[in-house]
Amino acid sequence: MNNFEFRNPTKIVFGTDSMDKISSLIKPFGKKVLVTYGGGSIKTNGIYDKVMSQLKDFDVKEFAGIEPNPRVETIRKIIQDFKDFDPDFVLAVGGGSVIDGTKLLVASMHYDGDPWDFLVKESAEPKKYLPFGTVLTVAATGSEMNNGAVITNWQEHQKLVFMREGCYPVFSILDPQNTFSLPKEQSAYGVIDAFSHVLEQYLNTTKDAPLQDRFSESILKTLIENSQIVISDPQNYQARANIMLSAAMALNNLIGSGVDEDWATHFIEHELSAFYDMPHAAGLAIITPRWMEQVKEQKAKKLIQYGTRIWNLSGSDQEIIDASIEKTFSFFKSLGVKMSLSDWNIDNQHFPEIIKRLVDLKIGETPLTAQQIESILNNCL
Repeated sequence: MNNFEFRNPTKIVFGTDSMDKISSLIKPFGKKVLVTYGGGSIKTNGIYDKVMSQLKDFDVKEFAGIEPNPRVETIRKIIQDFKDFDPDFVLAVGGGSVIDGTKLLVASMHYDGDPWDFLVKESAEPKKYLPFGTVLTVAATGSEMNNGAVITNWQEHQKLVFMREGCYPVFSILDPQNTFSLPKEQSAYGVIDAFSHVLEQYLNTTKDAPLQDRFSESILKTLIENSQIVISDPQNYQARANIMLSAAMALNNLIGSGVDEDWATHFIEHELSAFYDMPHAAGLAIITPRWMEQVKEQKAKKLIQYGTRIWNLSGSDQEIIDASIEKTFSFFKSLGVKMSLSDWNIDNQHFPEIIKRLVDLKIGETPLTAQQIESILNNCL
């Protein structure tokens, strides 16, 4: 096991009465609240009304329109529109994209430079970070319990990650009922996103980290066991609850503590969606099994463990490795998602630039070569 430090200050408020606690959780921070959300579905499923009833005694402004794959251009607009309002607190109501965009907002509101600086300059720091909380409506990214965010600069076709200590949510409201109205496709993407987050931390070459391995395996098994239930019975509370907690635990820094992490599939997907603006988890579903094929010799021991413990496979080592990759592909496909880039009308036009960027970034636990990245991308078509 590697040396590590672990801290997670986010308060998780989980369950059927969690929405009733929003007012009391925000009250210590002040009266002026900025509410951020996405395309407006919260106004048709009742979540908006519940939030606003909790904020009736506050001075509230709202911004609708943080898009999937949140863009820095949108965050610039929010700052311009609400700088004079000078909120005491920001409440993000939505999934990972809304929360990620809000993280950049709370970092940038009291920063003298451009918000994109946080993606390209480690030294970028504001005069202060605005405190913020989240009301989760999509169980997927784990952004409700970490300090990282992924932001797109569409003009430059860049999609980058930033992390700041000041970007942990103060609290996150996790009511599984808020995910009952999700379309089947979005529910599937949530499972895939969380599953992929675990694989990025679990499929490593770190020696002797059995507790982290078993944490990871429990999340993977829970996602598998509950995935088909939420697809066929979207208002099954227990299945929704199990997936919601799994997604939060998949990326709150716990299972990655003390082990080497990979994240190659995420970097590849970021580059693809920076050009093609496809759903994040859609890209992960397509890329992950093709990536596994490229690293199966390096990660043979862990793939065998994955195959035997998660998929109950038996046979020779090579048979288990190959079958574990096929099982992963089949699992994603069983959720009803597209499993090739051509299904998204994506061709190889931008592959040369994507490969060059990724080689420069040295992605992977052992950095992937240009040839490996090219093979992964071509096999995704």
